[in-house]
Amino acid sequence: MSERAGKFVLTPNGYRSFIPKELPPEPPIDYDDELRLLLSKADRNLARLDGITSVLPNPDLFIAMYVKKEALLSSQIEGTQASLEGVLEFEADLVPKEDINEIKEVVNYISALDYGINRLKETSMSIELIKEIHKILLEGTRGDGLNSGNFKTCQNYIGTPGASIMEAIFVPPTPEITIPAIEGLERFLLEKDNIPALVKIGLIHAQFETIHPFLDGNGRIGRLLITFDLVWKEILSKPLLYLSFYLKNNRSEYYDLLMKVRTEGAWEDWLKFFLKGVSETSEEAVNTAREIIKLKDDMTKLLYEKSVSSIHAIRLIDLLFESPLISNADVVEKLNITSVTATSLMNKFEEIGILTEITGKKRYKRYLFTDYVDIISRGTNNI
Repeated sequence: MSERAGKFVLTPNGYRSFIPKELPPEPPIDYDDELRLLLSKADRNLARLDGITSVLPNPDLFIAMYVKKEALLSSQIEGTQASLEGVLEFEADLVPKEDINEIKEVVNYISALDYGINRLKETSMSIELIKEIHKILLEGTRGDGLNSGNFKTCQNYIGTPGASIMEAIFVPPTPEITIPAIEGLERFLLEKDNIPALVKIGLIHAQFETIHPFLDGNGRIGRLLITFDLVWKEILSKPLLYLSFYLKNNRSEYYDLLMKVRTEGAWEDWLKFFLKGVSETSEEAVNTAREIIKLKDDMTKLLYEKSVSSIHAIRLIDLLFESPLISNADVVEKLNITSVTATSLMNKFEEIGILTEITGKKRYKRYLFTDYVDIISRGTNNI
């Protein structure tokens, strides 16, 4: 068993916990031809993704919806059962059809991501910021009682449900080792070096998951760190890259490779997997953005074809990309039109297939922009 990434140590309680070595790895990363090619491709695809924001009609609205998708996928990896429609219902003050506690975990993820991105405009990545984000992530959820916003003070472990620590798949560092380990990770994170940015971000994610510093929420925080690092290092101007879709689809390989780093020091294997994920996810996001641009063009053409092309109708299309779950009252308020005009407009949009009424009520109806929601929610339904 290699000790390149660290070693397992027998504790007085009879189980073996892992003590990671500080980064960067020693011996240094071996940049073979495959790793160099993957790094080059990931850099190119990430640059293409960053450029897509310049051609989107409103990049912030697209990002806001994409964040919801990431929040869903990252939470689903941890077993949360929720849908994009459920989150939209919650945000619209409707009673969701799904478990409100599950939806709250997704909504917290969105809040934690927004908070982190805004804080990074005025501060650096740090242990304290990670703890602040963790507190927001768990607030009011089933993990809230597990010392949210603070590192663990008792031993955690990874295993099948109901398994004891002696049957664990992996036991992270003990609480007394956790603080020095996370401080070492912070030093590496802030250090100026010549390690390619994406390689460094991949190393940081794996090391964070190995340290597992919190009692709950480590996976979600670790995935958030990828996005925060990309924005903090100004590799992306907007938070547009989210790996949860890739990690969810390759969950077994993801966990196996993290373990292979710990047991065999196989940093290169992990980094190749990580860089493939950056490339694939960048391409997927670019394609989704192009679909959104095309959908808007198609909707505008449809309005002209159906003779519904008033200025209010064009403005309603814009509003739907901002709020894909909407009521008559929302349209009255946002477009500053009468209730009669709004009702007529909504009825026409429903008639030509842009909107779908989802409540089944005669009053207080809510409408869903299904084509848009279908594009964004792709991959979130097969939990």
